[in-house]
Amino acid sequence: MESFEGKVAVVTGAASGIGLALADQFATLGMKLVLSDIDKSELDAVAARLREAGADVLAVRTDVTKLDDVKALAEAAIKQYGKVHILCNNAGVAQMGLLHESTIRDWEWVIGVNLWGVIYGIQTFFPLMVEHGEEAHIVNTASIAGLISGPGLGIYGVTKHAVVVLSETLYHETKLLKTKVGVSVLCPGWVNTRICDSDRNRPDCLVNDNAELSPIAQLINQQTRQVVSTGLTADSVASRVIDAIRVRDFYILTHDEMTPAIAQRMNAILNGSAPTFTPPPGFGEMAKSSAGN
Repeated sequence: MESFEGKVAVVTGAASGIGLALADQFATLGMKLVLSDIDKSELDAVAARLREAGADVLAVRTDVTKLDDVKALAEAAIKQYGKVHILCNNAGVAQMGLLHESTIRDWEWVIGVNLWGVIYGIQTFFPLMVEHGEEAHIVNTASIAGLISGPGLGIYGVTKHAVVVLSETLYHETKLLKTKVGVSVLCPGWVNTRICDSDRNRPDCLVNDNAELSPIAQLINQQTRQVVSTGLTADSVASRVIDAIRVRDFYILTHDEMTPAIAQRMNAILNGSAPTFTPPPGFGEMAKSSAGN
């Protein structure tokens, strides 16, 4: 996509983190914005700030786990601006803990946001983007956890692996159908956002009665928070996304130091060997615990 000026971008999870950074940078590029988030008060505050800076913004409170909400988001976007050129399926949550300690509520919550949210976004917006026939682009936010695996983020990793495959399949089908819709999958490493505090928006009906974590799960939680707090800025990740949209890059990676872990996993698959886990920088205590088991 060579020009962004005057085109329409829809961003889910736009009230914080990468979604907020994308909204800021799309506004700087002169785009019209349709911003959604489950947190209405924060979303309204973001929209008000951007409007004050001169941006054309429509804010729509959206629960991406509900198809009707996503359809309403699309209807509002089309009613206001006529068409959509960029869709960032960015809303996401994280749940840390060991698989056997996780609950069905944990699975339902994380899959609902991270996977069904992307599915609903594609099902709803892709046909509209094909229909208007102009250059368009879909960016699905996955994670480095969609390309590698390790202990403690199993539910999150399952959803992010699924988003990668979903994005790859959509890419193949856009080529098969000869559309003008580009596709990218964002697989960032550690980014300094509030992803570790996702529980702030967890529905009451999916909150666990007993949220006590085992010592190893507490360690994973603590060290994940530590590395996230020292991660890349959301603004730097948003810049990578915009560069990828410009040239239609598919895989958007942010941490070169994590590339060996991806290669290690792929080599294990090709060699038929068991998966290995190399803790990333900052996970020294986890490495000791893993080595001792």
